[in-house]
Amino acid sequence: MRILASLALCATVCFVSAPVWSAAVADNSADVSVAAPAYPKDMGPIVAIDGGHLNFHTHEGRFAPFGRLMSNDGFRVRPLTGAFTPEALSGVSILVIANALNPVNLNRWTLPTPSAFTPGEIEAVKTFVANGGSLLLIADHMPWGGAVADLAKAFDVTFFNGFAFYVPEPEAPDFFALDDGTLGQDRISLGRLPTTNVTRVATFTGTAFRAPDNARPLLTLSNDYVMLTPQTAWEFPPETPRLPAGGMLQGAALLHGKGRLAVFGEAAMFTAQVEETDPKLRTGFSAPGADQNKQFVLNVTHWLAGLLGP
Repeated sequence: MRILASLALCATVCFVSAPVWSAAVADNSADVSVAAPAYPKDMGPIVAIDGGHLNFHTHEGRFAPFGRLMSNDGFRVRPLTGAFTPEALSGVSILVIANALNPVNLNRWTLPTPSAFTPGEIEAVKTFVANGGSLLLIADHMPWGGAVADLAKAFDVTFFNGFAFYVPEPEAPDFFALDDGTLGQDRISLGRLPTTNVTRVATFTGTAFRAPDNARPLLTLSNDYVMLTPQTAWEFPPETPRLPAGGMLQGAALLHGKGRLAVFGEAAMFTAQVEETDPKLRTGFSAPGADQNKQFVLNVTHWLAGLLGP
């Protein structure tokens, strides 16, 4: 997600009006070409993009550039619009969940933020991964971090239902780089070819999480970040709880049973969006400074598909 106005995290009053996110649409001009596709056209594993849980990002909507990128890489991309059941997940190789939401919070971005998924769905997804499936789980800032918290906890991942802000002056994008250690030196950052190395990734205002010891950090917040957990999204009065966020994660990879799980605390980085009211405002892999995001997205899905070592 992108901050549309500069935020001053002062010690006294902090308030930001909720941005008009409805103006953000898929950037159909984004470069979704793939120089060296991993699979022949329509011959790769099935990637199912969740669209059944009031997702802010869907296959036909704001995640369309992600879907086209996957298709150009040879994956078979499908929407998944129903509940998560063993039958619905049968045949799926990679399940993608981006910014799912409980109906309670559809037009009410305030606490509480209950789970977007039923206990039965959580068990189905957990079993899917344990039996060899892969999950790309993405949850942005409040309310989405709260909506996926129960599902994430099934994998021992603890999401914060808040905002990860750089201090003293937050302004998207946030950058993670190999040279300062915030981008993990990992098989995912290296990719599958000499030409697929990634040294810097941009994100666009999200949340963060803590992961179990077996997780490999991919995006790590520096000590210059704080986590704010407000009662209402984008409202930060002086009493808003805040925590030092240094060491929290905005991206991680881990194994679970026979399967693989990649978790991220920011969604726009995986797609490409543009503001309808101002085409100069772009987020994701078509944004200025995010030129390596597209390759990072490909590397993540290659790892989830088993093309990279565990």
